[in-house]
Amino acid sequence: MLTTLKTSYTDTRAADLAWALGREPLPALAELDLELAGAKLQLRLLGASHQVLLEEEQGVCSETVACIPGSSTPLPLGVAKRIGEWDYEFAARVENLSKGSFAGRAQELLALVADHPNGLAGTFPGSPHAFTAMVAQRFEGQVRWRTWHAYPQEGQLVVTRTRVGARMPTAR
Repeated sequence: MLTTLKTSYTDTRAADLAWALGREPLPALAELDLELAGAKLQLRLLGASHQVLLEEEQGVCSETVACIPGSSTPLPLGVAKRIGEWDYEFAARVENLSKGSFAGRAQELLALVADHPNGLAGTFPGSPHAFTAMVAQRFEGQVRWRTWHAYPQEGQLVVTRTRVGARMPTAR
């Protein structure tokens, strides 16, 4: 699903993104509710950021990547945590692209997510390549999602990937 977000495009920066687990739902500009083989997932666009709410029989997980005022947790390159009965893995990277490469990559990603049954993308008025996009899937008992946060004024694309799955039993 592709939507135009009803908010002004502010000059945020990739470096301003922060990561948090366990936050309460924040006001969303767009949402997509999914049911993935027993897992309830809500993809939420928060402007130049995202929030994912996951609910399964093992519990609830909330991931937020956003420009959070007062946050002391910058966007990490990687995180691996145990959350109750789940293993949680998060990774992020920043792609630095030329203006021409950025425009092509933006169009490619928006087309991919807009046509995906489990995809949500929001573009910002005032900048054709400013967007936040997300896509989710269930694979081998795990719920996975990827996100893209575009900052055309800097030529930067922040890419994240997350995997949440039941804790695997340890071998004896």
